[in-house]
Amino acid sequence: MSYIDGFVLAVPTANKQKFIDHANEGDSVFIEYGATRVLECWGDDVPDGKQTDFRRAVQGKDDETIVFSWIEWPDKPTRDAGMKKMMEDPRMDPEKNPMPFDGKRMIYGGFAPIVELGSKA
Repeated sequence: MSYIDGFVLAVPTANKQKFIDHANEGDSVFIEYGATRVLECWGDDVPDGKQTDFRRAVQGKDDETIVFSWIEWPDKPTRDAGMKKMMEDPRMDPEKNPMPFDGKRMIYGGFAPIVELGSKA
């Protein structure tokens, strides 16, 4: 079964294209190091909750859009090795490919799937 890294972040809405450019440059490196798929999803229907929600989780501001992203890996050892290589890769240097959002407010984690369903279509 696969392994998933998940991310939630707040991106200034005005930086949408900068975010896309940043993701296109950096996400291809994840694939190079073993990820099988990377998805970057621009918030389209992200409701405010009564107790908590995605926006509050990352201290999103009115002029920011919530982004939900994940990286699929074939397994945790591939992910661990790939992430180690990513941290050492000069292409991922924030000076060369600066994040167009406040990375300190990003939340992320690694997850082991326990249920996986899919269609045969």
